[in-house]
Amino acid sequence: MGSGTQTFQHRSLSVKLWPPSHSTRLMLVERMTKNLTTPSIFSRNCGLLSNDEAEEDAKKMEELAFAAADQHYKKEPDGDGSSAVQIYAKESSRLMLEVIKRGPKVNGGLADRATDLRGTVFDISGGRRAFIGAEEAKELLRPLGEAGNSYTKICFSNRSFGLDAANVAAPILSTIKDQLTEVDLSDFIAGRPELEALDVMNIFSSVLEGCHLRYLNLSNNALGEKGVRTFGALLKSQNSLQGLYLMNDGISEEAARAVSELIPSTEKLKVLHFHNNMTGDEGAFAISEIVKRSCSLEDFRCSSTRVGTDGGLALAEALKRCAHLKKLDLRDNMFGVEAGVALSKAISQFTDLTEVYLSYLNLEDEGTEALANALKHSAPSLEVLEMAGNDITAKGTASLAACIASKQFLTKLNLAENELKDEGAILVANALGEDHGQLNEVDMSTNAIRRAGGRHLAQVVVKKPGFKLLHINGNFISDEGIDEVKEIFKGSLDMLGPLDENDPEGEDDEEEEDEDEEENAEHEKELESKLKDLKINQ
Repeated sequence: MGSGTQTFQHRSLSVKLWPPSHSTRLMLVERMTKNLTTPSIFSRNCGLLSNDEAEEDAKKMEELAFAAADQHYKKEPDGDGSSAVQIYAKESSRLMLEVIKRGPKVNGGLADRATDLRGTVFDISGGRRAFIGAEEAKELLRPLGEAGNSYTKICFSNRSFGLDAANVAAPILSTIKDQLTEVDLSDFIAGRPELEALDVMNIFSSVLEGCHLRYLNLSNNALGEKGVRTFGALLKSQNSLQGLYLMNDGISEEAARAVSELIPSTEKLKVLHFHNNMTGDEGAFAISEIVKRSCSLEDFRCSSTRVGTDGGLALAEALKRCAHLKKLDLRDNMFGVEAGVALSKAISQFTDLTEVYLSYLNLEDEGTEALANALKHSAPSLEVLEMAGNDITAKGTASLAACIASKQFLTKLNLAENELKDEGAILVANALGEDHGQLNEVDMSTNAIRRAGGRHLAQVVVKKPGFKLLHINGNFISDEGIDEVKEIFKGSLDMLGPLDENDPEGEDDEEEEDEDEEENAEHEKELESKLKDLKINQ
């Protein structure tokens, strides 16, 4: 089937945090084992686990936490993995608390639960991406046909089904359709001719029609309008969807209208992802209609969808209905200032927001200031803020710094590819005060920052207890400034990103290339004196 895939050049440096290394997973098991064998208020009442039992339970808990986080990551494979890491940590803590409260093992403990989890998820996406034929499909899908199985979640991603394999799958799926709650058919027709791909989709749509699904993933299938309508029987029968994923699907204006038309109810929808499509403004109008009907929405992603100002205005208006939003990703569109200001009015209502991705939206200072002011007075638990590539200057940074100063739970800040210069960089650094103890990553690359700004940023973030990575590449920091930064990170250079694209001879429109050391020193002294006592209203 012809692909509607678009290729976007991601301009900011990306660091993958998932999956964790083998040594990291072993370290977590060791820590949990130690916690389980350490006397606590719970152990006084519930009993203390032996070392052997604690180690056995710790291994099972780590496997369960990893499985939950990995399943989340597969739904967002182009992310940096930070949300998967958070789920991994939270799930590990939750399971460990359960075991501590439970005490020494009794019947129906964690071991039984691990078996139950493995028995509910059927996943054939592992291994190499490949075509599968009828015989292989019979072998792969055999467990689904076994009587008494308890599978509620299936993932057929990464395997390309032809007509013969689809005809094998159909009768098997018909026997378990009433117990399914999650179906992942992402990337399951890759490389097939259009007519065959449509026939395969029709077979799956027909056999799964009437399933009471909570989550449906049809991403990476280059659906277009034809594909969306071929899945019409399945989509029309869904009244309880909580998550719908249509990423990289060639969702054009017509396809977006088809989605809006075919889904009968989105009242329970919590997750809606449209990343990397050719939606445009007209398609954004159709998506806005879906959003308006999704008052329970918690996670909305409409990034890299070619949406301009008019579409941005429509989405901003629709998002006002979504008071429970926790994660918003609108990156890499062409909103402009007007849509940015309109979006700020919606964001001011999002008290539960924890992650916001607003990079490459052409916001400029005016749009940035409006959004920063809105975020400052909402989203008290904000953890991730990304506003890279928006032509933000030092002028717009004051409002942004005030917003940042009010977010004590911030873990990741990305302001790369703007025009903050030293003044803006020092404003941001001063905003990251002692209250920001959870901060672990800052990206200020490609911002025309010189020696003073780079040094000040380094001095602030290196003191953070859990800090992991500072990006200041692509700036105008002198060789002496680079040496100073490296000295600040002495003993922990792994916390400092690459500096190979830094240009010590760089200049911008407002500064002369050949400033001598005396002028540099005077410039830095003036900046730091001006900003050291900066007070940010919260």
